[in-house]
Amino acid sequence: MEKITLAHGAGGREMNQLLEESIFSKLPSWMKLVEGGLGLDYPDDSAAVPVNGNRYIVVTTDSYTVNPIFFPGGDIGRLAACGTINDVLMLGGTPIAALDAVVVEEGLDREILDKILQSMFNVFREEKVKLIGGDFKVMPHGQLDKIIITTVGLGVAEQLIIDRNLKPGDKIIVSGCIAEHGATIYAAQKGFKLEDHELRSDVKPLSDLMIPLIKKYGKHIHAASDPTRGGLAMTLNMWASTSNTTIIIDEEKIPIREAIQNYCEMLGLDPLTLASEGVAVLGVNCDYAEEILETIRHLGYHNAEIIGEVREKREEVSLVVVKTVIGGYRILEPPIGEIVPRIC
Repeated sequence: MEKITLAHGAGGREMNQLLEESIFSKLPSWMKLVEGGLGLDYPDDSAAVPVNGNRYIVVTTDSYTVNPIFFPGGDIGRLAACGTINDVLMLGGTPIAALDAVVVEEGLDREILDKILQSMFNVFREEKVKLIGGDFKVMPHGQLDKIIITTVGLGVAEQLIIDRNLKPGDKIIVSGCIAEHGATIYAAQKGFKLEDHELRSDVKPLSDLMIPLIKKYGKHIHAASDPTRGGLAMTLNMWASTSNTTIIIDEEKIPIREAIQNYCEMLGLDPLTLASEGVAVLGVNCDYAEEILETIRHLGYHNAEIIGEVREKREEVSLVVVKTVIGGYRILEPPIGEIVPRIC
């Protein structure tokens, strides 16, 4: 492709190819990380800088451009705060501070801006994350669609969760029902008028889940991610590739609400490629998998399930394989195309 398309921002195969060709391959190795830390040598949603021997500063940055900016279950402000916090958590960090840069379109109602900012501030306040700086700019009318929020999140970790550490025998756990956010945004973009109980974004911070798990089981959690753009399919394919393994999942075990499943079937969507904004996917030591699952449920994530396991790679390429409900098997490819544009 000679021109940038919406597919390049969807979190799937095209985006990964673009990043590799335009960024990762252009940088010398010494630029990709701070020695002893984690950076573009292994791209993740966060990076880590070593400090004081056994501790790390965890840093993440993201830009949020969801359409519509208000949706069932949240808005772009809540999405930005939750996404920032969750990206720090998934590398093993405890979030402590954030910065934001807000760009709005000329003519945006002040009431709308204040509501979005208050939504973001509420999440940071509830999570005891300090907002320590930022920037604000205005673009001429017609040169921006309403608002874009860019954030930087900072956290501290004693032990990093690095997805390439996934090992054969590890179990895959999801903390709750998937595809809620992606289905809700798609419905909103298509103008569907649905009740909140039918489709509602799951956007929320995952501190109440991840911080207790990190404290108790940190060394037994070998991979962690919130499956946003590209959904569960992209997360698992990235894990298989970076850890040089094969991942087998059981379709029947994947928690999906019936309303979401029905909606996806009606519109020809694959829920495994749709974003979640309040779900964690974990790769854990098999000896502790059942114990970790029970802990997750005790923490209030009652729909959590063990959905699969990691195997040694036997093919030339790493694969994610789905055992279907009828007993067959299919390869779960990384998502291709637009999926749902401007989802986060």
